Amino acid sequence: MESKAVVSLTNGKKAFGDNEVLKDISLTVNAGDVLAIIGPSGGGKSTLLRCMTLLETLDSGDLSYGDLTVCTNDAAGRAVYGGKDVIAAAKTRFGLVFQNFNLFPHYTVLQNVTDALICVQKMPKDEALARGRELLARMGLADKESMVPCDLSGGQQQRVAIARAMAMNPDVLFFDEPTSALDPELTREVLKVIRDLAAEHMTMVIVTHEMAFARDVSDHVIFMDGGVIVEQGPARDVIENPQAERTKQFLARYRENQ
Repeated sequence: MESKAVVSLTNGKKAFGDNEVLKDISLTVNAGDVLAIIGPSGGGKSTLLRCMTLLETLDSGDLSYGDLTVCTNDAAGRAVYGGKDVIAAAKTRFGLVFQNFNLFPHYTVLQNVTDALICVQKMPKDEALARGRELLARMGLADKESMVPCDLSGGQQQRVAIARAMAMNPDVLFFDEPTSALDPELTREVLKVIRDLAAEHMTMVIVTHEMAFARDVSDHVIFMDGGVIVEQGPARDVIENPQAERTKQFLARYRENQ
């Protein structure tokens, strides 16, 4: 059976002024795949994620979510995005988890998870609350629903953020360095949740600096540096037996710091 492409980017380019941050990036994520994106700071990983989740616009390239074309190039090779309806539809196809949680500070945990269901999807409130409670229970947070974010640990806040991203039942979850703001103990807590989602075949794209996690949990790894994909392949192959010299240098430095 042919794998179904959930999200696809072809020849994506992005510059800020003279700084070319993405230079001709192409990738496809199929249903059930877990893709880890690794590489040094400033290599373009977060910008790639921001372009794929519509927080930034591509200068050129084709971006689609399944059968929904979000942007394509005009005759001059510039990216042209679909209208408001297309963008709104695209935003229902993915969930995004930030490194700094980005929860609403004055909302309760349950309100954070259910707000978009009620306000954006117009789901009946009792249905939305039931969905929110079910997700919080999956995250081990059933007893925290009436707390506000500042009453929670960083790991608990990130688990709320994951529940919120899953609430809309997206086709793919994006994670931007989901553990970079957490200490090692809380990191383990959040990585366990992501491992469980991988075991359930949730389609995910994870920008991470946790190499052992990338090796053990993802199906594929992309190593980015200087705005290009330097190397990509099956996770274990790239992490344990990199072919490109630049990947070898990066992973050697990572191993020294272990």
